[in-house]
Amino acid sequence: MGNLLAVKVYAANIHDTMSGCHVYQAAKSKYLSIRGGCGDAGYRGVFVEFVRVKYGELVVISEKILSKVWQVLPWRWCVEWIFVWAIWSCILSKDYAIKSVYEENDFIISHLHTLLRRY
Repeated sequence: MGNLLAVKVYAANIHDTMSGCHVYQAAKSKYLSIRGGCGDAGYRGVFVEFVRVKYGELVVISEKILSKVWQVLPWRWCVEWIFVWAIWSCILSKDYAIKSVYEENDFIISHLHTLLRRY
């Protein structure tokens, strides 16, 4: 459905595999019914192992397709659409935030606005 479960904004020097662990923990603490996740190839390694060891759950990684023909990567479109909807928001068109907490709140407000327009 494309609903946000958790939002964390990190500096650019923190790799996705490490920040993904924190986001998964935040989502798991709010929604105990989560039984796994999916991600692109940037989340291989540390993130997959963290989820498997700590929670005993599976993370499906959509690997790069080596075919010359255009193909849709499974599950990836759900995450990508959240970012597309956020980019349409005026509040996120420029980076005005001084702290990452403010940026997280802006992202949540933008997503709420998207959900309200949808229904």
